Amino acid sequence: MIKKMKTAVKSWKIRTKLSILMLAAAIASLSLFWGIWSNMGNVWKFLCRFPSITWDENALIEELEANAKYYDVPDREENKDAQAEFKSFFAPKDEYTGIYVYEIGGDGLFRAGAYPEITERMVYGSLLDAGYKISSGEIENHDQRPMEFRNGKYSVMIYSYHAMKMVYPYLLFSVLISVGAFLTINLFFINRRMKDVLCLKDEVLQMASGNLKHPVPDCGEDEIGILAEELDKLRTALDENICQEEESRKANQDLITAISHDLRTPLTILNGYLEVLQLKKIPKSMEEEYLARCLQKTSDIKEMTDKMFEYALVFEETEAVNMEKVPVQDLQEILQENLDFLRLAGFEAEVNIEESQGFMKGDIVILKRIFNNLFSNILKYGDKKNPVRLTFKTEKQQLKTTLINTVKKEVNETDSNRIGLKSVEKMVEIHGGELYVLSEADIYTIQVSIPRGT
Repeated sequence: MIKKMKTAVKSWKIRTKLSILMLAAAIASLSLFWGIWSNMGNVWKFLCRFPSITWDENALIEELEANAKYYDVPDREENKDAQAEFKSFFAPKDEYTGIYVYEIGGDGLFRAGAYPEITERMVYGSLLDAGYKISSGEIENHDQRPMEFRNGKYSVMIYSYHAMKMVYPYLLFSVLISVGAFLTINLFFINRRMKDVLCLKDEVLQMASGNLKHPVPDCGEDEIGILAEELDKLRTALDENICQEEESRKANQDLITAISHDLRTPLTILNGYLEVLQLKKIPKSMEEEYLARCLQKTSDIKEMTDKMFEYALVFEETEAVNMEKVPVQDLQEILQENLDFLRLAGFEAEVNIEESQGFMKGDIVILKRIFNNLFSNILKYGDKKNPVRLTFKTEKQQLKTTLINTVKKEVNETDSNRIGLKSVEKMVEIHGGELYVLSEADIYTIQVSIPRGT
């Protein structure tokens, strides 16, 4: 159960985690504030041990008792002259202390008094009132003593507000501690996530420097964790692509080296035959044979260079293309020229070329390569016993050329490695067309469909 909860929490979004954490931190901070504030009385009692903070209540009472026998308490509050004479009795008090004199027994009426000067200041009076409410009266300390005056015994009430000195500093202290706790909890979480972000930054810099072998660490299942996971996938994909590129480059280099070596042999032989013919050191009867050998070697060289071109066309990223308006009749002429070569080679052809006017958009050189390649395959692998069927027509703004021929029985499917067919497919795609191939038994059908354009 606990494991499932941990997994669920890990998958929460950062916003959800932060919201829940802030709520929990707020509750914890308020609880901490209340705990500190509720102990203000105990703190004040502790601070009262230091004379610089508290006041000497007993000394004040002793002084008041000693002075009381020299004063007459006013008989009523409205007696201004008596009140003025009695005012000096309150001289020993400070601005945080209030002294009030009441009659003992009888009606217990108020006779005279001196308010704390601090209450007479507008700002401090408001602060005192607010502090009294905030502290639930804990800032007020009072004592009642009967004292013997010249005209009788009266009750003296002494109110002290010295605790007011610490209410607001203590409140500020409590707020700062609580806010500090709230910020510490949240900053701890933010700091952890920032460490993950900085870690991802370092990983990106390592990838930028070319180091793709170092895996990106797991950062959880939230947004940062998903980013780390996808970044690691990107690193792996880039590493694989670079390795494949390196392998392809090496394969291309090996191919060029091999073909260059293969070309050197027939070229050397061809050069030797031509030098012999040039020097005329052979009988007339042998010249035809040497010419035939020269033609054979040129054919071998042509086949090798064709394969090199086909391979490059298939695996190169870009191909220089010169797209322009090409008359449809030019395409028909290309087909007709290749048909003539077939007939010269001994093939029979059944032709159905639909007359068509207008233009198509294409590269005439690449178009020639497409059909030269297709007809070359027929010359190599076609069976002369059965006719080659060619149809050319326009269908739904597509120029469709279909070639059907019978394949020699002794031809192996891997003879051409299908590189020639791949090059044709790529050249057709350059024109926005499609290549369809169908092979059933010994019947081979191929269709080239190219957009007619405007």
